[in-house]
Amino acid sequence: MDSSHEGIQMLLTAEQEAQEMVAAARNLKTARLRQAKEEAEKEAALYRSNMESEHRKKVDETSGNSGFTAERLGEETEEKIQNLNKSASEVQSDVVDMLIKFRAVACNEEGKGMPL
Repeated sequence: MDSSHEGIQMLLTAEQEAQEMVAAARNLKTARLRQAKEEAEKEAALYRSNMESEHRKKVDETSGNSGFTAERLGEETEEKIQNLNKSASEVQSDVVDMLIKFRAVACNEEGKGMPL
């Protein structure tokens, strides 16, 4: 019975070693999963931080540009007003002459002459 007892003991020892190997593999798997999760969280945090930084930068550029845009529009408006005033002054005498002629023609047609 000694040899059967030794055989059983060897089987129990082999089973215990197998259980230890399975437990070690599970622990290693758990550790790897935990490490992968931590790395993924770090990557996600870094990505989120970069996206928020880019968003803030674009918001700052946009809000900063609104003042610049208003200033540019003000300058363009002032330039257009000056151009209109210049054009009006160039044709002012022609318009006055045309109005005087129209008045003269209208008065002549009525037979009243041209009272000024």
